[in-house]
Parts: sequence; structure tokens; C-alpha cells
Amino acid sequence: MKTFTILLWIMFVLTSCQVKEADGKWRSLFDGRTLDGWEISNTTGGNVNIENGSIELNGSDVVLFYDGRYRNFEFEALVKSGKDAIGGILFHTQSGSERAFEEGYAIQINNNHIGRLGRKTGSICKVRNIYYPIVENDEWFKIRIKVVENHIQVYINNRKVNDYVEPENPWRWEGAELVRTGIGTIALQSEDAGGSLWYKELRIREIPESEPREMVVSEDWDKQVTRLMSQGFPLVDYHVHLKGGLTLGEVVDQSQKLGINYGIAPNCGLHFPVTNDSSLYAYFEGVKEAPVYKGMQAEGREWVTLFSPEAIAGFDYVFTDAMTFTDDKGRRNRIWIPEEVWVDDKKQFMDQLVAKIEAIFSLEPVDIYVNPTVLPDVLMNEYDELWTEDRKQRVINVLAENDVALEINARYRLPKPDMIKMAKEAGIKFTFGTNNTGRNLGKLDYCLEMIEECDLSPENMFEIKPDTLKPINVKGLPQSITG
Repeated sequence: MKTFTILLWIMFVLTSCQVKEADGKWRSLFDGRTLDGWEISNTTGGNVNIENGSIELNGSDVVLFYDGRYRNFEFEALVKSGKDAIGGILFHTQSGSERAFEEGYAIQINNNHIGRLGRKTGSICKVRNIYYPIVENDEWFKIRIKVVENHIQVYINNRKVNDYVEPENPWRWEGAELVRTGIGTIALQSEDAGGSLWYKELRIREIPESEPREMVVSEDWDKQVTRLMSQGFPLVDYHVHLKGGLTLGEVVDQSQKLGINYGIAPNCGLHFPVTNDSSLYAYFEGVKEAPVYKGMQAEGREWVTLFSPEAIAGFDYVFTDAMTFTDDKGRRNRIWIPEEVWVDDKKQFMDQLVAKIEAIFSLEPVDIYVNPTVLPDVLMNEYDELWTEDRKQRVINVLAENDVALEINARYRLPKPDMIKMAKEAGIKFTFGTNNTGRNLGKLDYCLEMIEECDLSPENMFEIKPDTLKPINVKGLPQSITG
């Protein structure tokens, strides 16, 4: 009888614990006055303070662990980062562990322009990185992390910015075999970046167990993306257009499904949808809240007369190509339209094209040369003969002299490996781009091939410039334009 009573008591306790863990109620993790329930660890050169109802972390490798263990949950907090501050929120880690960053996951907090291609706020560190800024320093923002079995979602100000489904046997870099979902605690972290991070209104609610989420991509793709991101390699497609029925929502969904960051750009210029400041601002208003980069494609050579420096500077980057130009006989070439191409003499056409490229990137305030070295259809069969070593070198020289990045274009599969290697040797930075014509964005296949074939590293990749270094603010608009 006594044994039976004990068994009933154990069953009651276990059942009560299960109900408590899955009751869906929010529980506060911070009373606003004390660090009750928290444990400070790894405070080399750092500090933890309570200030105005918030926890302040400052300095080198400060980690603050909560006394609790969670598997499926939603966590919320208000966060503010000071200038130069970098940190994160850890989950499924182990309290007091010296391997806190190698168990469970870290969600990045970083709203700065410091460090090469730094992971920005909302990144699932080294697994699904975000490179575009979502919020700014010195402003409170809400972060929500939802974890259900193998499914991780991150929300910033109630907008989903990251969505990752972990494979059954995920690939992980050396020493990071435990960077995966499990059971563990929540921790707040500050890195050695010289600024403070503030956290307040921290709360959590536990979620019932469920079946693991099915993969939305192949395990091979997951491995490829994670391998690149663990190396700090930015997987960004800067050259996407909302055309052919493609919507902004579809781009965001695709980004979070594949792990590719996207930059969306309107076509801006004579006879294009965006032709002046008014239409440029209207476009920007429609995309400014989306978790993507905001780019501007400058079309034709007249674009510099159609838009103001202030309007141009509002975009993250500007790119152009040499597919529209006026030849020496005053004919406007648009080389992607066979009826608008004039090739009287192949050598003469190539000499004009290269001269136009030199003029464009010497004068126009742009960040990236896109659709590089594309020729009219009538000449593409002779591409290798027409793009001589000397012509390629002239293009590389003008890009290097004007700090213009070179796009590796997935649609045209250009430039070819030899020119990429020449550009790398010259110190030119690279971007990836699709230049889609419809809803299919692909997976940057050619770009990923070129990483391997040309031995590219994160240091070879383009980085968005801070406002003071944007070409429009450094170079300004030219007094005259090329033909």
C-alpha cells in the first residue's frame, strides 16, 4: 500500500510538472530591480548593472545565465544597443558553461557598421546570418524568439526576420557539434565591442511538445549555406527586381526558406518605371520596412540628371551596367534588345563599349558594376575572342581605381573565371546577383561555383558602405554625362 501511494505521488508530481511546463502562460525572468534567478559568468573586463529597470551588460565576454531549462518556448525582451555594442541572446545553452557559445544557439544583437560583413541583429549566428540592418542603435526594439522542436523563428518588432528548420543531423563546423536544438537555459551576452547593451521586460512561456518540422530545403543545401555562413561568407543576392509577378512577400519568404539575403532594386531611369525623385521616394516607402537590402538600379546614362543626391543617398547601394549607351553615331543602344543594337564593325563596337564602361565608372557614383561584360546576342558566340585580355584589364583598372565592386551574375554566368581571378588579383570586391525576369530567383548556382573555382573568401566580398562613404556622398553627381 505504501509503495502504491508513493507511485501515485510520483505520477502526480510528474503530471503537475508537465502541465506547468506547457500551460502557455508568460513568466517574467527579471523583476526590474535585482538579478534574482540569474548567474554571472565570463566577466573578464566586463560589467553587469541594473539601470532604470533594465539589465545593462558592458564589456568583454559578459554572459548572464538564467536559472531555468527550456525546450519549446517563446522568449521576449526589449533590447537597446549603444554605439559599438555587440552581443546576443543564447538559448539551449548550459548555465555557467565555458562552452556557452558551442551549445545551443545564439541570436545576434548588432546594429553597427563595424567589422567586416558583421552579422546583424536577428541572425542565428553562423547558421543563418542576416547582413542587412533592421534596427538602429540607441532605440528600444522588441525581440521574440520562438523555438518548437527543430524550428527556430526570430521576430524583431513583431516582424519575422529569420526562420530556420534544423535537419535531423545538421552539419556543423569543428567544435560546434552541440550547436543545435535541445534543452537548456537562456543567457544574455555582451562581446568586447566597447558599448553597452540593455535588456528589460524579459519573459518566457513554454510550448507543448510537437512533431519535428519537416525540412523545407535539402540537407545538402542546408550544409552548403551553414558552411559558408560559419566562415563569415555573406550569401547575398543584391540584384533582385519585383517583376514578372514576384512580390515583396515572396522574396522575404524565399530568403527565410533558403537563407539567402536579398537586395531589391527598382529600375530607375529614362523610360523605366522610376523616373524622378517623387517615384523613387514612393518606391522606397513601399519597401523600407521589409527585411531586405534596398538597392537602386541606375539605368541609362541620363539617370544622373533625373534624381537628386538626397534621394539617391537613401538607398543602401546603387548599381548600373553598360547595357544602355549612345554610340558615336548618336544611336541609343540597348544591347539586350536585338532591334536596338548597331554593330557596324565588331572591333569598333567593342572599343566603344569598353570606352563607355571606362567613362561610366569614372564619372557615375555607383557601388557595383552589374551584368558585367554582357554582349548583344549577335556577338555572344564570339565572346572569348572579343573580350581580349587588354579589354578585360581596362575594365578591371577602372573598377579598381573607383572602388566599384564587380557582380558575379547568376543569370548570364558572367564574368568568366579568368576575369574574376584577374579582378581578385587587383583587389576588386565582388557581389552576387541574379537579375531575375520573373518569380524564379534560383539559388545563385554560378556564384557558388565561382567561390570554389576562384578561391574567393569573405574578405573578397563587397560590404555596404556607411553613409559618409557612399559614392553619391563622396563623388557626387557628374557635371556632364557620358553618351
